[in-house]
Amino acid sequence: MSEVPEGVRAVEAVLFAAEEPMGVDEIGDHVGPDVDVKWALAELQDHYSGRGIELVERGKRWHFQTSPDLAYILRRERDESRRLSRAAVETLAIIAYHEPVSRAEIEAIRGVQISKGTLDVLMEAGWVRPAGRREVPGRPLIYATTPAFLAHFGLKSRRDLPGIDDLKAAGLLDPIDAALEQLVLETGPEGD
Repeated sequence: MSEVPEGVRAVEAVLFAAEEPMGVDEIGDHVGPDVDVKWALAELQDHYSGRGIELVERGKRWHFQTSPDLAYILRRERDESRRLSRAAVETLAIIAYHEPVSRAEIEAIRGVQISKGTLDVLMEAGWVRPAGRREVPGRPLIYATTPAFLAHFGLKSRRDLPGIDDLKAAGLLDPIDAALEQLVLETGPEGD
């Protein structure tokens, strides 16, 4: 068995002991400037590939996790958490696809007002965070997703969100909406 370079071992130790995922710069702060952190992460990712745990990057932050195909072994019986309401799911999707987005923009896209509780539930879950204020009159608060959102849904970045074709293929879009969209494409918006 070949010897593992000291820098790779240091990065592995830092990530193993970390309480939460870490960015490259944070890891570098612990291991020092002499370690090529990006190279060490690539080496570790390769080393752990196909094993019981794997090194993954979610939202530019790195952590070890159980390999998805073995997660069933570690599942424990637990109280079923409250399912998100349809309004919360729709709001989460709007924020994920349009972030940063204000409450008024969310309501305009959904076509109905959202209760304050909907955003509170998403923030309590750790999936949505306030992302500042829009530089317009009234300076409305804007919202964005969090690294916890990416980790929960197994996404490396927001670019990994499914596109419209993926959603149609999975049968997640209303067939009536798809038929209307096709009709508009064939006949034109005014039925020409």
